[in-house]
Amino acid sequence: MKTVELQQVTSIIAGQSPESSTYNSIADGLPFFQGKADFQEKFPKVRVWCNSIKRKEAIPGDILMSVRAPVGSVNICDQKCIIGRGLSAIRSHSNLNHYFLYYYLKCNEKNVASLGTGSTFQAITQTTLKMLEIPLPPLEDQIRIATLLSKVEDLISRRREQLKQLDELLKSVFLEMFGDPVRNEKGWDILPFHKVGHFVSGGTPSKKRADYWDGNFPWVSPKDMKVSKIEDAEDHIAESVFEETTLKRITPNHLLIVVRGMILVHSFPVAINTVDIAINQDIKAIKPIQRLNVVYLQSCINALKRKILKLISTAGHGTRKFDSIAMHKLYIPTPPIDLQNQFADIAEKFEGIKSRYQQSLKEFENLYGILSQKAFKDELDLSRVPTACRRG
Repeated sequence: MKTVELQQVTSIIAGQSPESSTYNSIADGLPFFQGKADFQEKFPKVRVWCNSIKRKEAIPGDILMSVRAPVGSVNICDQKCIIGRGLSAIRSHSNLNHYFLYYYLKCNEKNVASLGTGSTFQAITQTTLKMLEIPLPPLEDQIRIATLLSKVEDLISRRREQLKQLDELLKSVFLEMFGDPVRNEKGWDILPFHKVGHFVSGGTPSKKRADYWDGNFPWVSPKDMKVSKIEDAEDHIAESVFEETTLKRITPNHLLIVVRGMILVHSFPVAINTVDIAINQDIKAIKPIQRLNVVYLQSCINALKRKILKLISTAGHGTRKFDSIAMHKLYIPTPPIDLQNQFADIAEKFEGIKSRYQQSLKEFENLYGILSQKAFKDELDLSRVPTACRRG
């Protein structure tokens, strides 16, 4: 596949930050995008407007690239706007389809990021950006590739939205059955959080003992707490850790909560382990008392997240924590256990559907990666891909 330098097939506009006095939130002027913080899945989100006369503009169809801290992320400009110095607008010439360029840059984001320089923060120079080499197949093939990747991307987006809707629907079922746990308008008995069960702490085995980290036993840390069910972990330890240290084995159906870390600034991760695990010191595992169903407790905590985040405190070194003081201030409604169990049965059905959707999402994401790599290496048979989708 023929390759060219980016400057040969595009015009590149370096962003420039106007005076801050020209920024506003009342839609006076044009939308103003400053960097990756304004990016979404494909198109940027307007948070600020700018009415400055001295400005650099992007137009619909331009590819917006983050060129400093971080480098390489891309979105597509969908409206006339002003760009700050954290962005560059890449405008395709007539022989380059802008969607093809977008998907190529998105696929190669890490490669572009590696070209960044700077000791304080990474940035990519305009010279380096202009000299970036990209493939340039015939325009018809560019459109076919963009069409194909767009269709898979749409499937991924649809799956993510369906998963989000399932979560929202389960929240609605919870509120219908139990009411808002903050107001507790149904008058259920309440328990302070520190009394909802038996709390187990975790720890980190010595990193100096390589043999401790040469095993298959899941060791859960906050980076694993991105899902509602913990079935495995990124890190694993050896069985000998439990024999030679005080680290405890956590049996299934414990409620896991993150109690320390900067993630508590904006989120309060909660999960249930479905397998035996160990946990690090930033997590607590809770075995609920008999009159609390662990699935109900998880959903209750999710419904209380806003209140919990207000109870988060700051340690001396700046790290956020959910400590015993906060636990004493948080109250958990305790409806009849039969009602909790009914909800758990409903939640289990939701989890079954979610599991299937999550698996298909993973397959779509893998497919997208494979197709991207093959398409930009000229390893796809594009003869069967339609060219009708000349989007944007």
